[in-house]
Amino acid sequence: MIPGVLTVGNIVVDILTRPVDEIQWGGTRWVESISPSLGGNGANTSAAIGKLGVPVRLLGAVGHDAFADMALARLSECGVDVSAIRRLASGTATTVALVKSDGTRAFLHQPGVGRLLFAEPISLTREMVSGFTRMHIGNPFAILHLRGFAPVLLQQAKALGLQTSLDTAWDALGEWMRVLGPSLPHTDILFANEDEALMLTGTHEHDKVWNFFRKHGTKTLVLKCGGRGCVIFREDGVQHVPAFEVEVVDTTGAGDCFAGAFLSALQRGCVLDEAARIANAVGALNVQSLGATTGLMDWDDTIEWMRNRP
Repeated sequence: MIPGVLTVGNIVVDILTRPVDEIQWGGTRWVESISPSLGGNGANTSAAIGKLGVPVRLLGAVGHDAFADMALARLSECGVDVSAIRRLASGTATTVALVKSDGTRAFLHQPGVGRLLFAEPISLTREMVSGFTRMHIGNPFAILHLRGFAPVLLQQAKALGLQTSLDTAWDALGEWMRVLGPSLPHTDILFANEDEALMLTGTHEHDKVWNFFRKHGTKTLVLKCGGRGCVIFREDGVQHVPAFEVEVVDTTGAGDCFAGAFLSALQRGCVLDEAARIANAVGALNVQSLGATTGLMDWDDTIEWMRNRP
């Protein structure tokens, strides 16, 4: 049996509006589509892991509203174990995503239950992690109390024998390394895109980014470079894995699904560069559809799609 991944992160309902190339205040602009979709770094990553046939359980929270029902239904449809998702007395986190014609986005976010989860810290137990060999945190910045609790969770996971990973995502509060720094010594794989890396390290130069994170305890860095693929940094060398060339519709969730696919491949026994190529494929599938998880395929169909692409 494939070992599972315990994921921790936010669950969001995205309201996707496309195309929005400019805003006309005081007027009305017609668009092609306005649609709700599963979102949130924790939810997107978990959906990718589950869709690719790897057991996954998500620790997160939703409210008591219709958005919560929709999010839980989509997660279950993707194969995610939702038994550890709490329903709290606030609205489900919601984001309005304005998507330009070229696929780039701007977000308006209402954190909802993201302000409440982990207000009372939890302790991981052997029962909670039974059948799981890895814990992943998707965006420690997105849940208010996770900003300080993430290092504790990672230490607990390591003490229970789990491998750990973390995807940085964007810090809307601008605290960056003050939040992330304490987690790095307890993180086996760090995922970050180039914009996030710039905000965290102060540089776009890849070798300097790696040196910065390495000095702060990072063991493996997977730097997401969008249409140029990704770069894997380790003490024993650097590997660049190029992307698949596709037409971009919407980049929402691509980085989360990339991370989920990368971890899924590792859980299936792939080495790092193989995992990166599969993650690039899932990212490419993702950006061809509107919505953070709409483009996901199962494992066999993903591998078949890769065989037919340059």
